Amino acid sequence: MQQALERLADRLPGWARGWSRRRILGSAAVVLLVIVLAVSCLGGAGGRADVPVLADGADAGVEGVRSPSDEAGGTLRVVAPEIDSLDPQRSYSPGVWNLMRLYARTLVTYSSEPGKTDQLVPDLATDLGTVSEDGLTWSFTLREGVRFETGRPITSQDVKYGIQRSFASDVVVGGPTYVVDLLDDPANPYPGPYSKEEDDPDLTSVETPDDRTIVFRLRSPQPDLPFVLALPSSSPVPAEADTAGQYGQDPVSSGPYAVTSVDPEAGVLLERNPQWDPATDDVRTALPDSVVVRTGLSGLERDQALLAGSADIDISGTGVQVATNARLTDDEDHDLAARVDDVTTGSLRVLALPTDVAPMDSPDCRAAVAAAIDRRAVQDALGGPGEAVRSSQLWPRGLDGGPTHTDAGPDRDAARAALEKCGRPDGFSTVLAVPDAPSTLEVADEVAGQLGEVGIDVEVRPLDPATFYATEVGNPDTVASNGYGIVLATRTADFPTAGSFLVPLVDGRSVRSVGNTNYARLNDPAVTALVDEARAGGPGSWGDVAETVRKTSAYVPLAEARIQLVAGQRLHNGVVMRPYAGYDIATAGVR
Repeated sequence: MQQALERLADRLPGWARGWSRRRILGSAAVVLLVIVLAVSCLGGAGGRADVPVLADGADAGVEGVRSPSDEAGGTLRVVAPEIDSLDPQRSYSPGVWNLMRLYARTLVTYSSEPGKTDQLVPDLATDLGTVSEDGLTWSFTLREGVRFETGRPITSQDVKYGIQRSFASDVVVGGPTYVVDLLDDPANPYPGPYSKEEDDPDLTSVETPDDRTIVFRLRSPQPDLPFVLALPSSSPVPAEADTAGQYGQDPVSSGPYAVTSVDPEAGVLLERNPQWDPATDDVRTALPDSVVVRTGLSGLERDQALLAGSADIDISGTGVQVATNARLTDDEDHDLAARVDDVTTGSLRVLALPTDVAPMDSPDCRAAVAAAIDRRAVQDALGGPGEAVRSSQLWPRGLDGGPTHTDAGPDRDAARAALEKCGRPDGFSTVLAVPDAPSTLEVADEVAGQLGEVGIDVEVRPLDPATFYATEVGNPDTVASNGYGIVLATRTADFPTAGSFLVPLVDGRSVRSVGNTNYARLNDPAVTALVDEARAGGPGSWGDVAETVRKTSAYVPLAEARIQLVAGQRLHNGVVMRPYAGYDIATAGVR
């Protein structure tokens, strides 16, 4: 095997010849492994005959552990679509965030305990932090003995530096910017660590009084700060190893694995980080000897690899494709169905009715739209109950404390009465903006037909999916100038809290000129006051926010996505990680 790797390493392209021996051999290993995996895929969709099927039954990993085992060794084989970046501060993909659990530790992180994966636990920190009475100051203490793959101890200054990188929006592009919103001073913006200013500005809202203490001073209370700190964008980065925009090519590990090679054709190889001490990590089991990620695969290719036994986990977060799901349903022997975990994702499709676009500036006209919607028919357009759950509230079902979902079906008499009240008894015409994709177009056509039954004439306007959220419906001026009276949008929160889901949609202060997510342009003082109360832990709650928004009819919830995860034949310790809609890669093993 070693001789084969040496021969492959000699044939690597010229751009790789400057790599270290470890990285060259790692790249050769991943090339060889991908060849082996590709050959094994040819064995047919029924799976490899020499690999026992580890199936505990349907939904075994949702609240429990699929095929529990503490067996170590082997290579965990992961499949993925295109990876946006391996730089923790640049990725904005939950599937990649799952992968980063292997090499980017954070102060706190998501639990790996079955059924509690949406809860936070300490990671690099000793606890979940201490917050001041006014909610403005959070303090954390780092564990002793945590090190980078280089052997250097991880300090509070490294955590601060990783966070500082997110402020350099001209260099570190694409990642979440929650820390900027929470920690920056609008009157004196911090430019990031690459600034060429003579005074070398500092991010003064983050203090590091010693190597193990880090203090965050917020501009306003934000109880979701620990969830922000659980994002990989809050992971530590050693300043001496930072290569700015190129850091994702060779990120420095703080976890049990290190990125050994990155190849656009072969994929990504991660191998054990000898500096990781399991005594300092209560989350990760680090069972496999290595992890190989085949990237850039289509959905059907990923499904085929799982079913054929050449892949163990798909980290896309999208579940299997519709065609594959039909095959799972038709499986007479139930062998495949026993490997499936059905997950409601928290991704909610909604109709947003922009309150600054006539006639949706009338609450009664918006109420007419809301009353005419038949969610059961929308669910059918999405593929049926296996693909979507009907939702009548602006609240994902996985969050506690929300209003009850009740769907009595359309009320066309109420819709016509609302049209009378808004002064348009014969209805009106409007434009429905929708991403130009088959599934969303089917929903849009269904919605247009339903509204037509009460006299609302809808023009379905397909728009480029690549720019739909950023510059089309994300730009209020574009929405107004094009008369988009209805927007078909999908809302998925970055972390599993009501505030994370609701605030970008309903808080008038969240409206932006580009990348706006308050698609209805809702700016209701009552809603704003309730948001502040909920954040401060006052008498108002997030449930009150959702109920108040419902009464405005600015949003019409439709359905929440369901996906089916298929476990690879060799996978053990399969635990569904709800925030990432996939199996937790930090605890997965293989046989």
